[in-house]
Amino acid sequence: MENTSGLRENKKLRTRRLLAATALELFLERGFDAVSVADVAAAAEVSKPTLFRYFPSKEDLVLDRFADHQDEAARLVRDRPVGETPVTAVRAHFLAALAERDPITGLCDHPNVLAFQRLLYGTASLESRMAHYTAREVRLLAAVLEAEAVDPLTARLAAGYLVAARQELGRENWRRMDAGRSADEAHPAAVADAERAFALLSGGLDRSLPARGA
Repeated sequence: MENTSGLRENKKLRTRRLLAATALELFLERGFDAVSVADVAAAAEVSKPTLFRYFPSKEDLVLDRFADHQDEAARLVRDRPVGETPVTAVRAHFLAALAERDPITGLCDHPNVLAFQRLLYGTASLESRMAHYTAREVRLLAAVLEAEAVDPLTARLAAGYLVAARQELGRENWRRMDAGRSADEAHPAAVADAERAFALLSGGLDRSLPARGA
């Protein structure tokens, strides 16, 4: 029974990946608005109802990859070392990701990443749908802060600020990539921006958010 269940889950994962990859290929080739859900389903050789079982909306075919990062800030804060504040934990992770040219930071000039980001930032409905993912990221982080005895309002505000900082830094780095700069060329400016952004947050939030173990 366990083996059957595992095979079923693997098949679902393969189908999900196939749908997302097929959709992205079509969107990049023709433009997001020019491709219908029916087009994606036909290209992937599944029915529309099957596609919608995996992805609630057309936008989710593109944005589902962000689901893997929705708990990232919450996890960083929850698992931070003793004596470290939430802002410090998020800052350290973002700077490390910049050094690795992680696409989630916007500081990545790989052609596939650039094409994806052009699609994302150039499509109004995708940017609008991103709010759904952002809201869940904020809720997850706020829950971690509340578990550390931070009052609910402060937890929600702090989570919103931290999530917004990461997203806006990523967008600014993407602007640099879109303007033709390489990731290596833009790295110093990206680091400076990150240091400034998290210093601003630290100046206010570190008085309200405890260091771990404090």
